[in-house]
Amino acid sequence: MSSTANGFSAWLTVRRELEETLVSVQRASIEAFVARLQQNAGRVFFSGQGRSGLLAQMAAMRFMHLGVPAHAVGEATAPSIRVGDTLVMISGSGRTSPGVEYARIASREGATILLVTHQKDGPIQDVADETFVIKTGESAQFGNTLFDHAVLLVLDSVVLALMAELDQPAALMRHNHSNLQ
Repeated sequence: MSSTANGFSAWLTVRRELEETLVSVQRASIEAFVARLQQNAGRVFFSGQGRSGLLAQMAAMRFMHLGVPAHAVGEATAPSIRVGDTLVMISGSGRTSPGVEYARIASREGATILLVTHQKDGPIQDVADETFVIKTGESAQFGNTLFDHAVLLVLDSVVLALMAELDQPAALMRHNHSNLQ
């Protein structure tokens, strides 16, 4: 088989796995997650480790585009989290050490904690106010790549839902988009 055929076969595998994963996302889960973010009175912090951390940064950027005070945990300019703020944790395992500690700190400070994971239980979930479980099955992809793909699409759909509440969201997002590029 040629590498071109292998490439297309790989594409079909990724597409099939992602379709199977996204079909399992429950309407109530997305609605509860969006509702929690709509109730947020303060800032929104995003955190994850490894590739989940990159997804957290991407989500923080989109929330900033929406005009929401948003920060990626660990950035030099990220302030302390306080009551009224929300921490969105992205952790496939729900057990990553720094994430567990961040969730505990946020909880002690009175912040709302939202977890996106593929596990049904774990130490972060124990302190989370809302858990969004994205069920991922066996995957041909390395590591948690399937989870990463699904999280990106779920968080982008959350942004789309929040855009629907804004007057002229595209203009606002263009205005807030970086012009130092």
